[in-house]
Amino acid sequence: MIIEPSLVRGLIAAQFPQWADLPVEAVDASGTANAIYRLGADKAVRLPRTEGSAADVATEHRWLPLLASRLPFPVPVPLAQGVPGTGFPRPWSVCTWLDGTNPGPGDGSSASDLLAADLAEFVLALRRIDPAGAPPAYRSEPLATRDKATRDALATLDGVLDPGSTTAAWNEALTAPPFTDRPVWAHGDLQPGNVLVADGRLTAVIDFGRTGLADPSVDLIAAWYLLTAGARETFRTAVAADDATWARGRGWALTIALMELAHYRDVNPAMARIAAHVIDEILAEGAGAAKR
Repeated sequence: MIIEPSLVRGLIAAQFPQWADLPVEAVDASGTANAIYRLGADKAVRLPRTEGSAADVATEHRWLPLLASRLPFPVPVPLAQGVPGTGFPRPWSVCTWLDGTNPGPGDGSSASDLLAADLAEFVLALRRIDPAGAPPAYRSEPLATRDKATRDALATLDGVLDPGSTTAAWNEALTAPPFTDRPVWAHGDLQPGNVLVADGRLTAVIDFGRTGLADPSVDLIAAWYLLTAGARETFRTAVAADDATWARGRGWALTIALMELAHYRDVNPAMARIAAHVIDEILAEGAGAAKR
């Protein structure tokens, strides 16, 4: 559905009249889960585009206040939870507005060792939070269970990617020892649309709809989604990722990017461009290792 500013104003006026006089401004974002609007100077309105993302509203309202108090970088704090009404059929939310910009594939921030260190600090702090009572993350399944879906995505990209090197990279990821330890808190989707940066530093992490307990390698996708080769090594050192965890993290980045490229290449150029960049980074890394 098309979500116009007038619809947002109507929802706010009907359910949170104390904010009815605040200006509403659409936010240009490439994400597909939520339509984002700025409300006044310090608030954001998030309206789920799908039923799946609507289910994330309750997750974020339940867990973000806890996570926010234990993380070293700002995250959105829920301020109010809206209900369906005034032309919108799903639950929605109002949260704090956070400053910064989404990084682009291969832009200046991606080579920043400071950003790499910031991301590592965030990931490690998240892992240390008590897992008691936490839900499984959206990506809590073993990497190997994604094999068929990943190969199906590869098949749809015939002629778009080099099938030999891409398949080899996926096969290599599947040889990594599986995760057998206790799951830890993970953001679950550390890619450009979900982080904010300024001057080569992390300013905030947003969109926790996929958060929960998982293999810690899931959050290592940040290494390929957000960083170039040199900064990637800084990140790996800072998170102290062993070979098996790093290999699974690379596999997670590859399977996610392949599915995104297959799904978005004809309908969302921005998302497809990010996914293609991630795949290129992974294949270039593999080629470089083969030469050594």
